[in-house]
Amino acid sequence: MSRKKYIATPTQTKQILDQYRFTFKKSLGQNFLIDVNILENIIHHAGIDQTSGVIEIGPGIGALTEQLAIHSDHVLAFEIDQRLLPVLKHTLSDYDNVSVVHQDILEADVNQAIKAHFHPEQPVHVVANLPYYITTPILMKLLHEDLPVSTLTVMIQKEVAQRMAASPSQKSYGSLSIAVQYYTEAQVVMTVPKTAFMPQPNVDSSILKLVKRQTPPVDVVDEDLFFTLVRASFAQRRKTLRNNLNAFYKQRLDKQAITDLLEEAGIDGTRRGESLSMEEFAQLTNTFVQATQN
Repeated sequence: MSRKKYIATPTQTKQILDQYRFTFKKSLGQNFLIDVNILENIIHHAGIDQTSGVIEIGPGIGALTEQLAIHSDHVLAFEIDQRLLPVLKHTLSDYDNVSVVHQDILEADVNQAIKAHFHPEQPVHVVANLPYYITTPILMKLLHEDLPVSTLTVMIQKEVAQRMAASPSQKSYGSLSIAVQYYTEAQVVMTVPKTAFMPQPNVDSSILKLVKRQTPPVDVVDEDLFFTLVRASFAQRRKTLRNNLNAFYKQRLDKQAITDLLEEAGIDGTRRGESLSMEEFAQLTNTFVQATQN
């Protein structure tokens, strides 16, 4: 398939927006990409080829969708803004391998959609320019639902991408880093300047690539407790691990019990949560599980 004028140029984007008298909704975090080279780089990093099924979230006027259609087998795009449906019908009319679904991705049964639109053995990838205001809920939904997806390559706010890919003791490292890295291997693969968008956002963006893990990197006996302990340990970043856990468990465990459990787990309670590796949080979980279930 070929097209003389790609959607992702300032001229084409402006022409399409003018034609449909489209106005941007701040509440939907709409910023459209106007640089084809960046789109091709995203697709390169995502590892998309002609065998791939691709899920896109928030296709906008179809700039990324078009490039995905050219480079993959089939694209399933979820768009929440009804005003964009006729625009997409027009801009993507050259491509018969795109399905646009008018639905909020947070309410969608993505597993069912994958079964309906892709072959059972087909490699499926998520590739999207995600709205900044709802990045984390979208990604956590996709990770928690254990979808048959190989990778997620997403454009998000630079600062959030750094948090998701951060290592222990880095300034950005926190509960979000652990939540994402429990399910995936996370890597920031490129930075995208604000000038690549229309309208320009207030911040730079990054492309974050998440490769789904077959199994979590740590063995925990209680996943819910693991994530609860992680969040509790970062509740007050400046506080020690012991103080954060004392505050969280004050109705259930006394201070001596917390001290004893930390000692049993082999973890110094004067450390801060940001210094603990995922392995150490797993040790903590497996030590705390009996005390907190009684």
